[in-house]
Amino acid sequence: MDAFDDVRPAVECLDLLVPPVAGALRDWQGPVAVEELRYVDTDPAIADTALLVEHYGPWLLEQSANCVVVAGKRGGQTTLAACVVLSHTRVDVNGAVRRQLGARKASFAPMDQAVDDSGMEYGGITPIGLPADWPLLVDTAVAETPYALIGSGSRRGKLIVPGTALAELPGATLLDGLGTA
Repeated sequence: MDAFDDVRPAVECLDLLVPPVAGALRDWQGPVAVEELRYVDTDPAIADTALLVEHYGPWLLEQSANCVVVAGKRGGQTTLAACVVLSHTRVDVNGAVRRQLGARKASFAPMDQAVDDSGMEYGGITPIGLPADWPLLVDTAVAETPYALIGSGSRRGKLIVPGTALAELPGATLLDGLGTA
């Protein structure tokens, strides 16, 4: 992640983070020290993975992860869940996600609902600071990466987080094959 000019410990940047993410970092408990999580300021205009890769180079695609919100439905009940996969893969919504949630149908959550319920901006949703009752599905490939560049809760800025820290977030479930080519 050497391409970024200003990489700082995320706990030194709480004022730049949305309240749910800042709160999660303040309350951080886990085997990975919170000081290992980094913040890098980025232009909101290039927050989307494809634009970041175009700006910084193709190497970034292999070291980035996306967090997407899905809705699983069964018997009139809807369950929102977050899925974290490497950026060069897609979330297996109709297979791995649907089975894990025990849903009859699964799809990407509507943008307004994902934004309102997470307290984060579209294009910046991160697994850190999500509602505690949401299942968090993390692809094992993400957990195995030394560091992943992920959203910070807003379109401005990114977090650089050890893969092991993402795997150990509250409520996280590791799934092989969550991300597909």
